[in-house]
Amino acid sequence: MAAAAKFWDGIAAKYSRTPIRDIESYEYTLGRTRSYLSKQHKILELGCGTGSTALLLASSVAHVTASDFSEAMLGIGRDKAQAEGIGNISFRAIDITTPNDGQTFDAILGFNLFHLVPDIEAVFADIHARLEPGGLFISKTPCLAEGGLGLRFGLLKFMLPVMQLFGKAPYVNLFDIDTLESAVTQAGFDVIESGNYPAKPPSRYLVARKKS
Repeated sequence: MAAAAKFWDGIAAKYSRTPIRDIESYEYTLGRTRSYLSKQHKILELGCGTGSTALLLASSVAHVTASDFSEAMLGIGRDKAQAEGIGNISFRAIDITTPNDGQTFDAILGFNLFHLVPDIEAVFADIHARLEPGGLFISKTPCLAEGGLGLRFGLLKFMLPVMQLFGKAPYVNLFDIDTLESAVTQAGFDVIESGNYPAKPPSRYLVARKKS
């Protein structure tokens, strides 16, 4: 994962300045996520980037562990938390492709992350192990293997290997919605809410509960 961390470190400052492309979808799923959280919850966000979402959710929970494998991203997140005076958040380097450390959480979040890892089945199994009984796994994931995405995304998929070769793009896992949901359920979760926000290209929002 060193190469991936280097890529995200290199674009961290630019990433932090980039506006959210579909703010309506973002705010809707942020609200839905808040509705599942409580002041007693300890939550983990995987792939937090510069911490924008974790900081917005901090007031809804007891504590947020905001994690990423990019130290540059985490550094920006720490600065933002200090500037905003948010004290119930900690930023931590976690590589989601390695086994967990035994710490458990009431909810684990992962937004715009899982299409960037090669083995989602292993990652989802690890998330299941990190959750308390009945804990929640909340995610939103671009499903770029769905049909009907248009010429623009067809060209992007064609150019992706070349961009990756020159370090201009990260690894991208192309799967469809059925593959994503099947991996979640096979990891031991019941899906209790789902939807596409935005609808095209579909970014699948899932709320899943760890089976007893």
